[in-house]
Amino acid sequence: MTAAVARVVEAVWRIESARIIAAVARMLRDVGTAEELAQDALVSALERWPETGIPDNPAAWLMTVARHRALDVLRQRQLHQTKQNQISYEIEGVLQDAAPDLEADVARALEDDIGDDVLRLVFVACHPVLPMDGRVALTLRMLGGLGTGEIARAFLVPEATVAQRIVRAKRTLAEARVPFEVPRAHELVARLAAVLQVLYLIYNEGYTASAGADWMRPALCDEALRLGRILAELVPREAEVHGLVALMEIQSSRARARVGPDGAPVLLLEQDRARWDQLLIRRGLAALERAGATGQGLGPYGVQAAIAACHARARTAADTDWGRIAALYDALSQLAPSPVVELNRAVALSMAFGPALGLEVVDGLLDEPALRHYHLLPSVRGDLLGKLGRHAEAREEFERAAALAQNTRERDLLLARAAAAGAASLR
Repeated sequence: MTAAVARVVEAVWRIESARIIAAVARMLRDVGTAEELAQDALVSALERWPETGIPDNPAAWLMTVARHRALDVLRQRQLHQTKQNQISYEIEGVLQDAAPDLEADVARALEDDIGDDVLRLVFVACHPVLPMDGRVALTLRMLGGLGTGEIARAFLVPEATVAQRIVRAKRTLAEARVPFEVPRAHELVARLAAVLQVLYLIYNEGYTASAGADWMRPALCDEALRLGRILAELVPREAEVHGLVALMEIQSSRARARVGPDGAPVLLLEQDRARWDQLLIRRGLAALERAGATGQGLGPYGVQAAIAACHARARTAADTDWGRIAALYDALSQLAPSPVVELNRAVALSMAFGPALGLEVVDGLLDEPALRHYHLLPSVRGDLLGKLGRHAEAREEFERAAALAQNTRERDLLLARAAAAGAASLR
């Protein structure tokens, strides 16, 4: 298989896997089998495209192959299940959408989005029959097309643990015969927490890719934001839905400024704010206002959106209200305490009150098990040490961070900072 074909297959799978799985799951009412058939279509592409060439519409090709295999499954069910009339009607309805002509079949497959199949898929994967970690891992896998290694890094847990969660989750959904539908109003709110967590993690993976050669995966950000907007329409009185949408809108506004011409990362305080998307900022601020207008108070996503809003309102990096940001991180640490929140709070404290205070907080996290392999801990510590003039120590921390980083672009940035700190230590 050529490198070009491999890149196309990977890119198409990343972007389209959720839609393919969702479309097949609506046909079969079985997300586990749907994922298997989508994977089968992917294997077919890996086998055939090197010989036949990449099709004009690779996503449509994959969708068509997966749907045809789903039809085969339905036919097998017709032969083996006792409810002949019901299954025959189901197959008949699907066959009306499927034409012998490939292009006609493709058009139907890609345009058939009644009720938003992807959103249904999210709620199925987040069904309360599953434990929270299983819901999130399964949806990340099926919605975002993430591998178990990437999900493990997002959770800061071993890869084997994530693999087990996914297998157990699919088995549980199949045994419980969970319907493929968006839940009714009285059930929907109870399942929002897991859905929001899923969208948040998918967005974060797109915003800063945990591994690979690209700093960002915009398709994941776009999909998480799209689903977040749909959720906000479904449950307009839920503050945290609007809070998450606000956070994603504002963060997305920086996308063009976060990457340099050579694809290298550009850190927040060094970004050209003229390149920030003002429309997305306005949308984000409006969503934040809607969150506040619910009268429920801001939850963890809303507070993070308020932090992002502080950056968005600052015309220059020097104008940033770091005192307010530090206070918001104090609030966040009360609402959703975690080592990662505490690390971010340390950064805010250092900007508001000096690097010595920030370093004191960071040093208190050095023995935190969840951060043992988290590259941003030594990265932040290296930054603070550099600001305190302890450049040799800073170099060591940046090198340690680079060794832990899985993203190529981020690793290069950290090595460059290590070199700069090393040079400063010699002066």
